[in-house]
Amino acid sequence: MKLAIMQPYFLPYIGYYQLIGAVDLFIVYDNIKYVKKGWINRNRMLVNGKDALFSLPLKKDSDALDIRDRELAADFDRAKLLNQWRGAYRTAPFFKQTFPLLEAIVGFQDPNLFRYIFNSLQMTCAHLGLKTVFKISSEVPIDHSLKFQDKVLALCEAEGTQSYINAIGGLELYDANAFSARGIEFRALRARPFPYEQFGQPHVPYLSIVDLLMFNSVSKLREVIAENYDLVRQDA
Repeated sequence: MKLAIMQPYFLPYIGYYQLIGAVDLFIVYDNIKYVKKGWINRNRMLVNGKDALFSLPLKKDSDALDIRDRELAADFDRAKLLNQWRGAYRTAPFFKQTFPLLEAIVGFQDPNLFRYIFNSLQMTCAHLGLKTVFKISSEVPIDHSLKFQDKVLALCEAEGTQSYINAIGGLELYDANAFSARGIEFRALRARPFPYEQFGQPHVPYLSIVDLLMFNSVSKLREVIAENYDLVRQDA
């Protein structure tokens, strides 16, 4: 059984979906600290040939809270966010196929940050045809006071994992020997470059999945998600 574990991100780049597609079970952290100015509630889109941020506004609260304890701002203007995407992409080749998905995602009414992003993740994966099973970290019976690698190892063991796959950043964060000592193979997923047409301008890479959906067919993205990456060892 292949497992990946990640924080929830709002409409992340395609590498996140490649990681989902590469495993049998994808655990999403809810009981982990919210990272201010990270990528949990924001990402990048294309505006006039350059990258620009879009974000989910949050209710002011303690920076020490877990993701599952944060809420969207009461004055979150859903129409404004949709209009940002409409203004940037209304002439993109797959705008009409993509915008209804974005309307459904943004229209979700739960104010809880984790549940809002988790819903967006599930809806996007369904749109892309990804069948990977999801689980929420706090629902796995482990000692949740564990931190970092120890918590990952505990989640792996609780789920009977034979192979753990992390995003490429984990290649430096984790010790592959600690996984192999418990009979778990450790790999990291490295996405290959995927340049595509963006209004005839020089390609801006690593944007939100929103950008990729606007310029590519779902069938093409399914192919990229399934094939356009490498699984590497820590000693490679």
